Order: sequence, then C-alpha cells, then structure tokens
Amino acid sequence: MSKKALFSKKDKLLLTDPLDDNNPVTVQVLGICSALAITVQLKPAIVMAISVLFVLSVANVIVSLMRNLIPSRIRIIVQLVVIATLVILVDEVLKAFVYDVSKELSVFVGLIITNCIIMGRLEAFAMANSPWESFLDGLGNSFGYGWILVAVAFFRELLGSGTLYGIPVLEKLGVYDHGYENNGMMILPPMALVTVGIIIWIQRKKNKKLIESN
Repeated sequence: MSKKALFSKKDKLLLTDPLDDNNPVTVQVLGICSALAITVQLKPAIVMAISVLFVLSVANVIVSLMRNLIPSRIRIIVQLVVIATLVILVDEVLKAFVYDVSKELSVFVGLIITNCIIMGRLEAFAMANSPWESFLDGLGNSFGYGWILVAVAFFRELLGSGTLYGIPVLEKLGVYDHGYENNGMMILPPMALVTVGIIIWIQRKKNKKLIESN
C-alpha cells in the first residue's frame, strides 16, 4: 500500500511560490514600509521577520478554522481582532525577552496589525481554504517577506556600518586598510528602497515569467 506524501505538489507550491515567483514584497509590492523602516540593522529585521511568521501562520489557521462561522459583513473586524491579539502577544514577549530590540522596533510591531500581507492572506486564502493549507500559505508568505527583509538589512548594515548583527566584520577583514569608509547613505531610508529595487531587478532578470506577467 503506497504511503500518502506529507506534502502534495500544491502544498509545496504554497511554500515555495512566495519565495520568488509570487514574493509578497518584490512581486506583489506589499509590506514595503517595514522593509524601509527596520532594515538598518540585521537584528531588528530578523526579529520582525520571525514576528510576522508567527502572526501570519497562526492567524491563517485560526481564521481558516472559523471561516464557516464568521458572518460575511464582519469578517474584516474578526480578522483584525485575531491579528491584534497575536501582535499583542508578540509585543509582550519581545518586551520580556529582547527589550532593546522591542524599543528599536517601536511602533512597527504594532503596525503588523495593518500589514497588508497579513490582511491579504487572511482574506484571499484563509477564508477559502483548509487550516493545513492556510498554515503552509502563512509560512510561505512569511519566509518570502522575511528573506527580503534580512537581505536588505544585511547589505545596509554591512556597507553602512561595517557590521553584521553588531559584530564588526569589515574591520576584522581589513577592508578599512584598503581605503574603504562606511557608506552613510546606506543607513538612510531611500537606500532601502534602492536595495529592494535592485533585488526586484535581479529577480526579473533571471525570471522572464515575472516580466511577462506584468
């Protein structure tokens, strides 16, 4: 008797599609605000990515479980309540265990409530699919969002401050001995947009489907 695969082809697409072909940031152009605001350093970007991963994955499952019980006219309110509850939990955990990062992220943790990626997945996917598929969709879109944040923060912190996760990297590599100076432009918000733009250009350069679909 053949064993049923844990992940079907559709399940695998739910996880992998948002990483590239349907990335929420670079293809759908959602969640740009946090990409601009909290990617000066790697640490807050990673924490934000993990926070969104938790909120989106759990919210997707909860809304999927409740989808047949939610009256259509109040579905957005119910979704917001679910998201807000999860965000409050995340905020309290951050304040308890990584208070310095919590202060650095400031209002941006609260703004997860209105993150259009989360609202979009709840409305477009969780309201119409099973909890398992909704969970995978939440994971996929969170990873798609998260790797963009981490990539942008990596280059901004490395080239702008010479560090990674607060550790002096360029100094240890002796880059400064060859005349390099930290690029102050990289820590300004416009350079986050430029960095995201470069990632978008690279994606479209190697994936002709993205150009044809636009």
